[in-house]
Amino acid sequence: MPLTGKSITFIGAGSMAEPIWGGLIQQQTVKPEQIYIMNRSNAAHLAAMRDTYGVHAAFTPEEKESFIRQADIVILAMKPKDVRQAFGEFNGFLKPSQLLVSLVAGLSLNTLSLLVPQGMPVVRAMPNTPSSIGLGATGLCFSPEATESQQNMALSLFRAIGEAYPISEEQMNILTGISGSGPAYAYYFMESMIAAGIKGGLSPELAKELTVQTVLGAASMVKLTGEEPAELRRKVTSPNGTTQAAIEEFQRRDLSGTVEAGIVRCVTRAAEIGEGLSQEVRQSL
Repeated sequence: MPLTGKSITFIGAGSMAEPIWGGLIQQQTVKPEQIYIMNRSNAAHLAAMRDTYGVHAAFTPEEKESFIRQADIVILAMKPKDVRQAFGEFNGFLKPSQLLVSLVAGLSLNTLSLLVPQGMPVVRAMPNTPSSIGLGATGLCFSPEATESQQNMALSLFRAIGEAYPISEEQMNILTGISGSGPAYAYYFMESMIAAGIKGGLSPELAKELTVQTVLGAASMVKLTGEEPAELRRKVTSPNGTTQAAIEEFQRRDLSGTVEAGIVRCVTRAAEIGEGLSQEVRQSL
């Protein structure tokens, strides 16, 4: 196993980090004692995570330094606005023999290379929120310094919480538009289905249950049958039937074009955030 005996330190212990170490422990990919966690300020939350999972938690600057220095893998799990402060505090503790995994949205490999010791291998990852229930989709790209063994370690991290896909960094923004932000699109469509059900006379509870089961079933059909969504759609769209009437209305209102435009805007915004973060980091050096 790629992660056997490896110590993993999380800088950041919030909603990005917990699903990963929780999944690693639940899947028995690592043991709790291999996990070391720290955060910026919330000691009560940190203590709760320690007690819940049996992981190590750092409460003092000395403990934080020790956790980072002894790590085989260091995972950055913080918001972009906290990056400069974190590296200002911890950069002196990193070394080229470690593997750095960044979950920071928009932080490019090139920018990361300016922040870490020369020659340190870096992984950039974009998980999504279903990772918290083991159904995540994560894209990963690697700096040239990352060996095959280190790439496999990174992939093992995210396969404990769903599926993991090696991609080029040029594909990271479009991946963000599809899988990173994608769950919100599904929720938004589900909101509309639920609202229509309620307006049509269903109770809110039943409208929600029917919508959830329908979306779950449809996604499972695509995954389990291996058929294309378009083919499955055609199979349930009888000529002049109810489904065809709905699809024609969606087409009349250009639902497909609207979805594509939303994804394009998401991709553009991801690039804007990345460029802004890069400039901010470079100005601070």
